[in-house]
Amino acid sequence: MKINERKIKWMNGRKISLLMGMTVMLILSSSLTVFAEEAVEYQPDLYATAWALLPPVVAIALALVTKEVYSSLFIGITVGSLFYSGFNVQKTFVHIFEGGIISVLSDSYNVGILVFLVILGAMVSLMNRAGGSAAFGHWAKTHIKTRVGAQLATIVLGVLIFIDDYFNCLTVGSVMRPVTDGHNVSRAKLAYLIDATAAPVCIIAPISSWAAAVSGFVEGENGLSVFVRAIPYNFYALLTIVMMVGMVVMKCEYGPMATHEKNALKGDIFTTGKNVYTGSEKGVVENPNGQVKDLLIPIISLIVCCIIGMIYTGGFFSGTDFITAFSKSDASIGLALGSFFGLVITIVMYMFRKVLSFKDCMDCIPEGFKAMVPAILILTFAWTLKAMTDSLGADVFVAETVKGFADSLLNFLPSIIFLIACFLAFATGTSWGTFGILIPIVVKVFSGTNPEMMIISISACMAGAVCGDHCSPISDTTIMASAGAQCDHVNHVSTQLPYAIVAAAVSFVTYIVAGFAQTAFVALPVGILLMLAVLVGIKALSKYQTGEQKE
Repeated sequence: MKINERKIKWMNGRKISLLMGMTVMLILSSSLTVFAEEAVEYQPDLYATAWALLPPVVAIALALVTKEVYSSLFIGITVGSLFYSGFNVQKTFVHIFEGGIISVLSDSYNVGILVFLVILGAMVSLMNRAGGSAAFGHWAKTHIKTRVGAQLATIVLGVLIFIDDYFNCLTVGSVMRPVTDGHNVSRAKLAYLIDATAAPVCIIAPISSWAAAVSGFVEGENGLSVFVRAIPYNFYALLTIVMMVGMVVMKCEYGPMATHEKNALKGDIFTTGKNVYTGSEKGVVENPNGQVKDLLIPIISLIVCCIIGMIYTGGFFSGTDFITAFSKSDASIGLALGSFFGLVITIVMYMFRKVLSFKDCMDCIPEGFKAMVPAILILTFAWTLKAMTDSLGADVFVAETVKGFADSLLNFLPSIIFLIACFLAFATGTSWGTFGILIPIVVKVFSGTNPEMMIISISACMAGAVCGDHCSPISDTTIMASAGAQCDHVNHVSTQLPYAIVAAAVSFVTYIVAGFAQTAFVALPVGILLMLAVLVGIKALSKYQTGEQKE
């Protein structure tokens, strides 16, 4: 009896075990199915369509119409998220924050740029409080005696600081603001000069963070060699420099910039009547101990430290040669490290010279942070908007569009690529993203068949990307230029756009010439002559219109 009871219990226990085992297996299999479903990447219905480019277009149009950039960017972000979620309200707001704002602020590269921005703000505040900026302004007034001289000095400094566009914008702005203010140059014009010597100069400098980025996208080729060979064909960058110098020397202004410059001559350098970066000027006094070296030494140490920081991230101190180290550098970490040590050197120097106390130096750090809040907010929203367009497959749509032109219209291909790169960079606000999309396609199309046309087309990618970046109000470089000049961002965009469009139009024609001539010795002189002719025509037209108004 006991044996039968034990047997029955054993059999019942076995059934229960089998039942539990089957239940566990069912649960596991169902969970694996769920995980498999989650592993499949979600693609919205509007993925890789023209609709992917609508959100940035909405943001840009609203910013130019309303003159208010924060809400315009957020509306563009919301439109992109609505497209992504299929107009589901809950998923829309989750994507805005989880896939957008939180995601971009969690990205180590972006955080490094923000750290660099804050430290630069602190250094500017320190140089102002120490009297270095004021001393340099007084010195400059005795040596730079004309408005033309002040603008040319800004251009020269911008060209000399070619290692990185972010660094260029903020450094040139902090150094030249007192000089241009003293000669009644509008902040909008200063912002244009800064912006036009940032990306356009970096894209033709072999030793720069931009050269490193482009070299990384040229697969199967010597990236740095391709970059150097493409420089004579980078018409937008070269013609922008020609245009900028020509306009300053010829005193030729047109469009909204002409209004800003006329107001500046009357003493209103902002035109809008206010400085949106007033926080950076709190507590700035004439320091009797301040000297020109209190500006120059911090700037020089900043340049040296940033260069060392960038080559450090590229492995220079581990045996890599200088050029290779620079081409492999991480600009985000390098600039953050370099600016930090530049800040330390500045503080130590000011304390050693007894220009500022330690407490004064520490007070400047939050002041510098406050001054950069507008730029940080715009950058964060601009990065988030780019994340929205990425999630909608804007890059895939553009890549497929370019491939459609590859087999036909061969001689016109550089000019077509230039226009596509312009539009993509304008809509997304990123040059580097545009490089990453278009350059690999160009290399694949021309590699091994027509090397010269490949170089021209790669340069068209770079030139178009810089042009779109130059025009776009959501471009990080454009935002940095506004911050460097302490100019209202919408004012900067609206005054710069007509200038950039003229340079783009001349570049487009020059790329048509290059597509047929396939040599820079013909195309580049044609472009320069055409640009100078356009400037002469604009100046003559401006004089004619002014004469009519007087009559």
